[in-house]
Amino acid sequence: MIRPLDDAAAIDLVHDLVATRSVSTEEGAAAALITSRMAALGFQTEIDAAGNAVVRGGQGPLEIALVGHMDTVPGDLPVYIKEGVLYGRGAVDAKGPLAAFLVAASRLMAEEAALRLRVVACVEEEVASSRGARYLATTDAPDMLIIGEPSGWDGVTLGYKGYLRARLTLVGENTHTAHDARTLPARACTLWASLEDAARGWSAGRERAFDQLLPALLDIRCENDGARAKAVLDLTLRLPLDLPPDEAIVWLSERAATEGAAVSVLPTPMPAWSGPRTGVVARALGRAILERGGRTTFQTKTGTADLNVLAPAWGCPSVAYGPGDAALDHTPHEHLELAEYLSGIEVLVAGVRALAQAAPVQA
Repeated sequence: MIRPLDDAAAIDLVHDLVATRSVSTEEGAAAALITSRMAALGFQTEIDAAGNAVVRGGQGPLEIALVGHMDTVPGDLPVYIKEGVLYGRGAVDAKGPLAAFLVAASRLMAEEAALRLRVVACVEEEVASSRGARYLATTDAPDMLIIGEPSGWDGVTLGYKGYLRARLTLVGENTHTAHDARTLPARACTLWASLEDAARGWSAGRERAFDQLLPALLDIRCENDGARAKAVLDLTLRLPLDLPPDEAIVWLSERAATEGAAVSVLPTPMPAWSGPRTGVVARALGRAILERGGRTTFQTKTGTADLNVLAPAWGCPSVAYGPGDAALDHTPHEHLELAEYLSGIEVLVAGVRALAQAAPVQA
């Protein structure tokens, strides 16, 4: 018999999870906390071969996977609750949504909803490897998927842009600054400016950022040993649905060639993915939001998430959902309104319950 978590216990859980440091590749303590807490409630738990914390419960023909991530970006922030707000690294991205999944699962299984739930806290979502999700993608597909990312309690995320990280390297002879030859750093700056211009040209006429090609320069560094000079640019490209990574690599390579730059692609590129707002999961969560007095917003985002890995691999109806303001992701001001967190749990319980009651399953 599963024991449900009430609101006070739900707040304790999200506080303790945020207080447990779990920077990417160092998620062991958070995984242990999740599996021990949920096992004590009566769930089957395990830590899989990738390090993901897996929580299972329920019986029935329908399986819904609730997949969040427990890793965070670096940056130790004080963890405390003040005036109904939880502060700390990961409160929004994405331990708040993950804790909401765990609490909602406890309530659904306590009422013996006719379904199977698989709640997974993935590792390494915040780094390019997406190791937890890529391992999970090799396991049996559920019937439906909800990814835990902040959308706001009254928002549902339908898709995320793709992602490509690359390094451009220019090498040449050292030049004297008194001569008119362009220095290698100047050539590197010219290359970056031309990439920005080309991306704007590619995106011309596309109003939504989700549909545009968005480059970002992460780092530029130069070396000179007196004879040879080298300039290195690290950058990312945020990719729209109609520009898959292989085509983006060709686009980038053609432009890098104008300055003689070598291109190396860092692992692992990821294509964009988006589902319809008419999908069964999106509709169920949207109705649950409306029933609780919200005005549902369906959104697409310019970031990338484990939805990009799992939705195409599993081929099931999929969305992302979770309490929290995504504008606070990775910032020193990260915090979660606890009233919103509790509302998000209610939406999840109502939405998943409706999915369990609906038949047949359809996209």
